[in-house]
Amino acid sequence: MTRLALLRHADTAWSREGRIQGQTDVPLLKSISISLPDACRGLRVVTSPLARCVQTAALIGAPDAPREPRIREMSWGDWEGESLAALRERLGDEMRRNEERGLDFRPANGESPREVTNRVEGWLQEIAVEGVPTLAVTHRGVIRAILAKATGWDMRGKPPAKLDWGAVHLFNLSADGRPSVLQLNVG
Repeated sequence: MTRLALLRHADTAWSREGRIQGQTDVPLLKSISISLPDACRGLRVVTSPLARCVQTAALIGAPDAPREPRIREMSWGDWEGESLAALRERLGDEMRRNEERGLDFRPANGESPREVTNRVEGWLQEIAVEGVPTLAVTHRGVIRAILAKATGWDMRGKPPAKLDWGAVHLFNLSADGRPSVLQLNVG
């Protein structure tokens, strides 16, 4: 088994406002500090190439962490910059039906969680083959995709666990890259 720790980037103005960031490259808010739990000491750090993750990696002491494009956020297409509440109000039943599709939910001109999962699977397999315990600075959509893969959650209804987006989430990867939950919400 190979340990995988996932950390969501620190807050941006958009995340504080409840706006969907997707692949829009929004920088972090100023004056943020992050401390990692002991479970992350000594792990190799990799980061999404989006600025908010690269900046978070620098805050945890890994300014030169390799950028991994497969762990960038889900593309929300035309909906980036909007809030879910506004989309639900504007789109009504159309949005409700789309959200009921779970892994096949698709923002206008964006990608589905299933496509994010497919994109991430190859990276998980590489981490498992390398066998190097890794901390990934990534995004909510990627963490949810890995949680879904680990638990069999089809992203319909509530997730199997409530995630604290300021905490680290620990997984084990089997030899073929299949994730299993080790511990969530490690602070």
